[in-house]
Amino acid sequence: MIIVVGSINLDLIATVGRLPGPGETVPGSDFKSAPGGKGANQALAAARAGAEVRMVGAVGKDAFAGEAVAYLKSDGVDLSGVAEIQAATGIALILVGGDGENMIAVVPGANGSVVPGDLTKAQFKKGDIVLLQHEIPLATVDAALDAARKAGAVTMLNTAPFRAEAASFVGKADYVVANETEFDLYAEALSLPAGERRARMSEFARSTGAAVIVTLGSDGVLAARGDDLVHVDALKITPVDTVGAGDTFCGYLAAGLSAGLDLEDALRRAAAAGSLACLKPGAQPAIPLAAEVDAALKG
Repeated sequence: MIIVVGSINLDLIATVGRLPGPGETVPGSDFKSAPGGKGANQALAAARAGAEVRMVGAVGKDAFAGEAVAYLKSDGVDLSGVAEIQAATGIALILVGGDGENMIAVVPGANGSVVPGDLTKAQFKKGDIVLLQHEIPLATVDAALDAARKAGAVTMLNTAPFRAEAASFVGKADYVVANETEFDLYAEALSLPAGERRARMSEFARSTGAAVIVTLGSDGVLAARGDDLVHVDALKITPVDTVGAGDTFCGYLAAGLSAGLDLEDALRRAAAAGSLACLKPGAQPAIPLAAEVDAALKG
């Protein structure tokens, strides 16, 4: 079982020719809404990879809630741990530029009410993989790491979005997943010795016992575990929209490890899935099915 404790949002997505600068208004060409939130995205990716998944989080009692969980429900994610509360469902405001890059502002809404006491709904047990991110209160993330370890579960922490106060507990996770910018910021916050990224990743892995995984966009993925470094290439693609690619990677990585793949094979599969997620607009609508990932890896 993969248990995702995290955010559930509705994404409001506008497409523009180029991303605006500070104080600038640019014309848009398209608008749509789609389910999102880093937690929900990762839960859906793990389910589409073939894993059994439970989601723990919260939505509001508003018009956005049903759409926010629609894909999770249709893809068979267990939503018994998702509360409905008197608050707004979380919202992400997303601008997507003509080159596929994006800018995102997140309004947490109900996600801010996911507290340590809600972890009783998670029902952690030995052999589970617990997948976490930073779009819910950090006290809950920290408590989930402790509770999962006590239960004998494996923990995977996606350190997005960067929050400096999380530096005190990122080393508790068995797997830490960050993009280049996030890892560099955490390396500074943790006062890792100065040096190039590979050396700092190795130092983090040695000092915490965690496997640290850094996504490199079109350059693939680099992972450090103890003194071992593994690099996996991304697929060669022309991106349409990079929203949700990192979440797709995390969900597929968790599913691969849960299925018994070794780290390198799980990384390769996850990197392929993350690449494919860039070929369609939106976060959850773009998450590929397992058969699509299989075909890409063979191709």
